[in-house]
Amino acid sequence: MKTLFQGFFLLLLLSTATAQAQTFPGEEWTFNETPEQDGWDRDKGRDLFRYLVDSTHITGMVVVHKGQIVFDYGDIVENSYIASCRKSVLAMLYGRYVENGQIDLSKSLADLGIDDVTPLLPREKEATVQDLISARSGIFLKASNPGDFLEFAPKRGVEKPGNYWLYNNWDFNSAGYIFESQTGKDIHDEVTVQLAEPLRMQDWDHSLQRKSGNLEVSRFPAYHMWFSTRDMARIGLLMLNRGNWDGQQIISESWIDEMLKQRTTYQEVNNNVPIFHGTGVDFGYGYMWWLWENVKDERLKNAYSAMGAMGQSITVYPEMDVVVAYKTKSAYRRVNSQQVRLDILKKVAELYQPE
Repeated sequence: MKTLFQGFFLLLLLSTATAQAQTFPGEEWTFNETPEQDGWDRDKGRDLFRYLVDSTHITGMVVVHKGQIVFDYGDIVENSYIASCRKSVLAMLYGRYVENGQIDLSKSLADLGIDDVTPLLPREKEATVQDLISARSGIFLKASNPGDFLEFAPKRGVEKPGNYWLYNNWDFNSAGYIFESQTGKDIHDEVTVQLAEPLRMQDWDHSLQRKSGNLEVSRFPAYHMWFSTRDMARIGLLMLNRGNWDGQQIISESWIDEMLKQRTTYQEVNNNVPIFHGTGVDFGYGYMWWLWENVKDERLKNAYSAMGAMGQSITVYPEMDVVVAYKTKSAYRRVNSQQVRLDILKKVAELYQPE
């Protein structure tokens, strides 16, 4: 296992090889042995290392450029809980079943016979599957698990489905239930089939995966996931390459476009859930992916992220051909502030200074 210094700084001194224009990891990731030649700043890399040690609680991180690791930190092998990054993974799984017709995004909850422990209002039953995966259902019910922004919700029944964005686990958990009921597939089995196997994930362990939640509150459990940092980076690299993995189209380009199409502007996100105020980053929302908007740094243009509680992230920077994955091991019960989580991602971009 390479350390941060082996993976970034020392290799600058030990090799004169030229990194390939684009590669994909096989059974193992490859390390770019001359990242400085490709525009990665050595001094800023040292500064980032110190920042991660002194000012964050993250436990593993990799930065991938053109398919090779240019920076690594901490434990990138251990599987741990990825929190709400699971939602972005589910969005990826949806694609093939939307395209083959097994999931119809235009179907309403009434059409699908969906109800819950707290009965849905007639207006709420008008919400469609598309509304759920856009976080625009207008259903402001408590989910079976915590970790959303329901405290900012309007009164139930006030907002018409599709008209109002709110990040609510009820939407995401019910989207998971609908995925399984419409396809006859288990979500974690589908991660194995659609992602872990074709991407040759090194650490995926199906036995760790499980659903949980208080089913007396809501009948829809959360579909929790455990990944290693370096396997999260494979997901990001697949997204960066528009669903293509070394010549094989794993997810269609059209579904990539659908997931990343703006469904909610950053103005509406900031207005409805003001957690990003003052952080220097504005996010819109697609199908369970966060979209970087209103950016002043051209390196951040068109970027997007999966993000989870405590400090979990898969972030893709198309303008730089870069993927960043980092995790904060939940067992330690340490939480990075929203500002720190975003500062990490901005500092990575600042490392890349091509001529």
